[in-house]
Amino acid sequence: MNAEREHKHLAQTDRHIAELKKDIARQWQIIEELSMGGQPLHEAISMLRLMKDHLRIMERHRQSILDELEKAK
Repeated sequence: MNAEREHKHLAQTDRHIAELKKDIARQWQIIEELSMGGQPLHEAISMLRLMKDHLRIMERHRQSILDELEKAK
């Protein structure tokens, strides 16, 4: 394992997680706006679920990188 490469990979994963969290917050805003306007929410909620699933995957991936870095110590 190349520790430098894994640290870069961890930083990239952290950036992706931060972006996903921003996207999820924006999606909640969209859902609120649609709800206040009496618009259908099904697609917006489905998108939110997908985003949350992706976030969980990325968080598990981040943990696997941390585990690898810990093993290398």
